[in-house]
Amino acid sequence: MPSPQSAAPHPGVPRHLAVIMDGNGRWAERRRRPRLIGHRAGARAVNVCIDVCLARGVEALTLFAFSSENWGRPEEEVGGLMKLFLAALEREVDELHRRGVRLRFIGDRDRFQPDILARMRDAEARTAGNTSLHLTIAASYGGRQDIAHATRALAVEVAEGRLRPEQIDEAAVARHMALADLPPPDLFIRTGGDHRISNFLLWQLAYTELWFTETLWPDLDATLLDAAFADFANRERRFGLTGAQIRSAQAGTDASPSADRIDA
Repeated sequence: MPSPQSAAPHPGVPRHLAVIMDGNGRWAERRRRPRLIGHRAGARAVNVCIDVCLARGVEALTLFAFSSENWGRPEEEVGGLMKLFLAALEREVDELHRRGVRLRFIGDRDRFQPDILARMRDAEARTAGNTSLHLTIAASYGGRQDIAHATRALAVEVAEGRLRPEQIDEAAVARHMALADLPPPDLFIRTGGDHRISNFLLWQLAYTELWFTETLWPDLDATLLDAAFADFANRERRFGLTGAQIRSAQAGTDASPSADRIDA
């Protein structure tokens, strides 16, 4: 595997990959094991995903780890998930930093315990200067929540006289969304067999290519991700234009979507 610093983007590989990691509980239930065992296996699959992204030259990876709705799950499962989350922060940050991965979190942090919040802040501060891969963990996150936060921020700007209502456009909203400093995801993957985006990155996924698989998240491997990337590479992304327009534009430039690195 090439080092993350030297890995060049492969043709057709997305710059920004977004993933819903679904199927941990069912993976464990099929083996007649507690659901928490499935979440532990899912944590190992996260490392596989990071390895592949670094090797293939993906620049940004956003993982949906815990939704704002997941707080309503059984207390025992939520408590176990929080312990796994804390353990992963304690165990993985040194290695992520060594490999040049920038780690950060999006979502409502108010419901996390102080020890987890402290670890999240420390991990973000330690890896802030890294550029090999921008890894974002969506935790206590919801897409509608994200949009509501952006609109509240705009309302404050209007109330304080820093913005006029007629100045509010898509760019103004986007400025206040999570991941505002990253390009929108090129490819969205959901494991586990369900065909929905489940309140994940509702604003950001507007023109993202969607790819679904029956494979449960703990069974993720490089072969599966490469299959998703190959399918993505064969799609024509038109963004509202005609295919002829896109092909004409591509013929007139040698620039590729991955030609410029994402700024740190």
